[in-house]
Amino acid sequence: ITSMDMDGMPRDTMYYILHPMHQNGGRIFVSVENRKTVMRKVLTGEEAKALIREIPDIEELWIANDKVREEKYKECIRTCDCRELVRIIKTLYMRRQMRIMQGKKITATDERYLKLAEDNLYSELSIPLEIPKEDMEKYLTNEIEKMKA
Repeated sequence: ITSMDMDGMPRDTMYYILHPMHQNGGRIFVSVENRKTVMRKVLTGEEAKALIREIPDIEELWIANDKVREEKYKECIRTCDCRELVRIIKTLYMRRQMRIMQGKKITATDERYLKLAEDNLYSELSIPLEIPKEDMEKYLTNEIEKMKA
């Protein structure tokens, strides 16, 4: 937490300086008085493992209307709730499989939200589990397969 010495910025305002884990050189400045920005603690290792155990039971989002579905994806991502990210990922994996069976590709919108949800979830889980973000998909697949056995 620090003040900022910049033109046009009040010198008595305090800011959090955040360094995103998976963005080298990135910094985010948030006023400590800002009530709009959601600040929450990182999951613990046990919370992350509990979430992974829940994945098979988390329901998909089935919304027929494309515009309504995209709004629901946005809403889920804004919550910063890992379970909502899982819902998006599961939904879009299933939609992709259905479209492949129909001889179609995944839509650009679905692809964008799938990548966004995966990136957010894998980033969130990689920290407490101490697993590189790029290895999270394989790790999750293995853990879910173990539960099925």
